[in-house]
Amino acid sequence: MYIFVGFSHIICLFINMATNLEFNKNDDAMRLLLSEMEQKLQKIRQGGGKSRIAKLHAQGKLTARERIEFLIDKNTTFYELGAFAGYEMYESEGGCPAGGTVMGVGSVKGRLCLILANDATVKAGAWFPITAKKSLRAQEISMENRLPIIYLVDSAGVYLPMQDEVFPDKEHFGRIFRNNSILSSMGIVQIAAVMGSCVAGGAYLPILSDEAMIVDKTGSIFLAGSYLVKAAIGEDIDNETLGGATTHCEVSGVTDYKCSDDKDCLTRIRNIIDKIGGFETAGFNRIASVPPKRSSHDLYGIIPDSRDKAYDVKDVLSCIVDDSEWEEYKEKYGQSIVCAYARIDGWAVGIVANQRKVVKSKKGEMQFGGVVYSDSADKAARFIMNCNQKRIPLLFLQDVTGFMVGSRSEHGGIIKDGAKMVNAVSNSVVPKITVIMGNSYGAGNYAMCGKAYDPRFIYSWPTAQLAVMGGAQAAKTLLQIQTANLKADGKQISPEEEAALLQQITARYHKQMKPWYAAARLWVDEIIDPARTREYISMSIAVANLSPITKSFNTGIIQT
Repeated sequence: MYIFVGFSHIICLFINMATNLEFNKNDDAMRLLLSEMEQKLQKIRQGGGKSRIAKLHAQGKLTARERIEFLIDKNTTFYELGAFAGYEMYESEGGCPAGGTVMGVGSVKGRLCLILANDATVKAGAWFPITAKKSLRAQEISMENRLPIIYLVDSAGVYLPMQDEVFPDKEHFGRIFRNNSILSSMGIVQIAAVMGSCVAGGAYLPILSDEAMIVDKTGSIFLAGSYLVKAAIGEDIDNETLGGATTHCEVSGVTDYKCSDDKDCLTRIRNIIDKIGGFETAGFNRIASVPPKRSSHDLYGIIPDSRDKAYDVKDVLSCIVDDSEWEEYKEKYGQSIVCAYARIDGWAVGIVANQRKVVKSKKGEMQFGGVVYSDSADKAARFIMNCNQKRIPLLFLQDVTGFMVGSRSEHGGIIKDGAKMVNAVSNSVVPKITVIMGNSYGAGNYAMCGKAYDPRFIYSWPTAQLAVMGGAQAAKTLLQIQTANLKADGKQISPEEEAALLQQITARYHKQMKPWYAAARLWVDEIIDPARTREYISMSIAVANLSPITKSFNTGIIQT
């Protein structure tokens, strides 16, 4: 008896040691990724570099990030979005850190605002294609959430070498002024501060805002600068007389306030925001916040160091939701997706999360982690409908490899059940917030509310991978296509050449799967530290709560 107990104790000890070892290994891997992310962000935050920052200071101007720091309330957080915009995208042009703009949500006089600031240290604040895309995303966030938007303008206009990718199309530069007008018609507050150059078509942005101010001596607004005026009509005039603060505040009446310097300008914005009245909200349910029983930093050890390893997503929930408690919907049915009602920082949420551990159904069938099965899709669709009926915001936690394939799934109607889930996600009227924790492949990305399905905010962890399919499968498929094309052209390829080609394809595909690649193109709004997930979700719901729900939930034609 004693020998048996002792032996059992030893077995348990080894299991605990193995578990702790795996946890620590995962923790180390996550911290390395976070360190890599922070190093990249430190470089991005330097904008055009120290010398250009010094040049800006010499002109009596603050940098974009310094302006935002002064503008927001002291001891509050600025939730930056799109920091990785343009990352490694314009190397031949000298780069475009953060897309040449700083964007995010901050508190100004106690009111949440969307702030968009040109970074004049990056090509004088010129507009690259990604700059336009990021600015349009800022306006989209403002429109969807009825969030006041503050523009801090300091831009030389369109980056002419890439004008064909910035100027004429529907989602290009001109769309910004259309959005200015739509925002105004919706009654959403827009305040613009001209703190540097504001030229050509860009001159319409501040004037299409509700109120515009300009900084004396450093701010200027004109459709064409003095050199172009000279060339066009032969008139000799300096830029200050043409479109400086005195001209526009005392002669043309284009701007409303003349400011002595950057700080005076930012203080005036704060004073205006302070006087704005209250508006109707969505009325989402919130009570006093209770911290999770489990530390948010435990997420580092829960998420495996390899994307093909299993874990229990309920361990993730225990680090995110209030008091680590939730009400699980259809717990024993469709177990490859976990659906639950919970609270995050006091806010009521409906959670739809991919389950990554292998589970066994009551029918004795094994369901593999990260795969969406028919019963899971059916359950999720019904849960999403319930959340819409109850006016509960939805949180999608993605770690999905796709839908189950094979004859059993096809004969069981996986396409029909998947379509039900996609339909429910598409027609949801409650705010949707998405966090990509790990894999985000193919149609799984769509069903779990990827960027194409209009989440109010979409974040990723450094462990995220976005692609149409997994790296190994995709690389082998691409290799087969390329070798077939070579052979069709009469070219022979040796095993060594085939192996080298596979390595090259795999490296390229894996680079495209990384979260930095997705964030550079604004497929996600920001890459966040997993330990701050609760914080970002709470901010997102607080912002979404500013916009009342005016539509009724209707799925249209959907098979039940």
